Amino acid sequence: MNPKWWKESVVYEIYPKSFMDANGDGVGDLAGIVSKLDYLQDLGVDVLWLTPVYDSPDHEGGYDIRDYRKIMDKFGKMEDFDRLLEEAHSRSMKIMLEMPFNHTSNEHPWFQESRSSKKNDKRNYYIWREGRGSGFPNNWGSYFGGSVWEFDADTEEYYMHLYSHRQPNLNWDNEKVREEAYQIVKFWADKGVDGFHFNSIAHIVKTEGHDDEDTGNAQHMPVERAYQMFSSLDKVNGIVKRLYEEIGEEYDIVAIGEAAGLDPSQTLDSISDEPGKANMVLNSDHMLLSHSSQGIGRWTDKTWTLLDVKQSISHWQTVLHGHGWNANNLADHDQPRSVARFGHTGEYRELSAKMLATLLMTLEGTPAIYQGEELGMIGGGFETADDFRDEETLNFLDHASENGIDEAEALRLAKRNTRDAGRTPMQWDASSHAGFTTGHPWIKLAPGYEEINAEAAVADPDSIFHYYKKLIELRKVSQTLLYGEYRLLLPLDPHIFAYTRTFEDETLLIVLNFFAETPTFKCPDRLCERPREFLFGNYEPGVTQGSDFELRPYEAAIYRLG
Repeated sequence: MNPKWWKESVVYEIYPKSFMDANGDGVGDLAGIVSKLDYLQDLGVDVLWLTPVYDSPDHEGGYDIRDYRKIMDKFGKMEDFDRLLEEAHSRSMKIMLEMPFNHTSNEHPWFQESRSSKKNDKRNYYIWREGRGSGFPNNWGSYFGGSVWEFDADTEEYYMHLYSHRQPNLNWDNEKVREEAYQIVKFWADKGVDGFHFNSIAHIVKTEGHDDEDTGNAQHMPVERAYQMFSSLDKVNGIVKRLYEEIGEEYDIVAIGEAAGLDPSQTLDSISDEPGKANMVLNSDHMLLSHSSQGIGRWTDKTWTLLDVKQSISHWQTVLHGHGWNANNLADHDQPRSVARFGHTGEYRELSAKMLATLLMTLEGTPAIYQGEELGMIGGGFETADDFRDEETLNFLDHASENGIDEAEALRLAKRNTRDAGRTPMQWDASSHAGFTTGHPWIKLAPGYEEINAEAAVADPDSIFHYYKKLIELRKVSQTLLYGEYRLLLPLDPHIFAYTRTFEDETLLIVLNFFAETPTFKCPDRLCERPREFLFGNYEPGVTQGSDFELRPYEAAIYRLG
């Protein structure tokens, strides 16, 4: 099992802009995070994962980086980061930074030089191509719609951007770019940072080739079909290995790679317990089940089925067992809230949030809670196009308007699927602006914060907060939950997600009802003929005798089998 601190940790993802505002300007900041460290320590989390805090014009949530060695003005100064690091470490919590190396801001000095002349020393820091005839260099589609290519009139060539046109892609085939990146990581490691989440690392090296698929009637190859064009894992493996060599083994850091769109088998050569490879891989396949593969991405009414969710999660659990390590999550800053997506936002909100917490904390791998999930936050509350801040959402609304899509229909899809739904401010109390800021928040608050807030949750021993806290405590003392092998049960049951975790001579049975109905759990393989001890759940213990038993709405239960 090869124990490691990062395998036994619980991660908490913080989107700083929406977490806590200490200076009243309406934007969360580093001092705000420091002010809530006792709350996070009480919850029991071990690692604070910060999305980008670097200097940025902030057109794209801080992922458009202008200087990797400075702090964004909105978040404070380097002294504020140093204090956060010191205060977290004094509470035995670690800090993990998000490190987006696929692209920079178009305001980064490297890009300003790169676009100044074809002969500039930094021209090859980015990916430039001549047009093909009167069109784009190829037909690859961007995540944010349209082409991955943006024309630069000064040098009469196109530069690549997988996301916003303000985020030009770095050229990782250039050894100088690699050296720059290695030195940036070492800069933060020298400060005492404990880990890095390498955003979109599978896509930092692009394959060669153009127009490798027929797009049919589409102008651009849908990005969902072009994943492999954006990936060259053999080269990525070498990059990560070199990164560790540059940092040195004296740094006890964790590295998480992101693998959206890839099969787990494609990551096996990329992850390992040992230095030289990424330690964990984060996939979001189960959160992308509502995305379309027809070039419209998230802007669809497509929904998930429990069979799809079980298949997606189980595939990663079984393929990586004994070979790699999963990083598990059910929500992040790019997705709607997990309760809104997989649970219930009405009368069963608390039960469904606890059920989802049980799933997250009992899978094999390191769990990552997204800020506010421990409160059952539901997000949303957007009424008009003016309420949105997310560039991807605004691009979709513009595209819809230009292509004659009904305005009300486009707005409905935007409200349903926007990334902003996961970015509404953290709800600290029932006061004005939910205690997030004394100023005017940069984005609207979600409805219901008067009841759904941290102050109320901490005071209520039966709250979702305390349920998470008890699950975290259980996970930390259970070798079976930490290292036990996962086995899916009832793969074709449309209502129940059930599985076992087995370590040495102990087997735990986890049974989750994903809906408000009351299905009967039919225990397979004579498992439940063994004595069954109730360990934890979101209801008082039910039937613990017999192989078949009825589940209550959104019920979650963990049993030890004798």
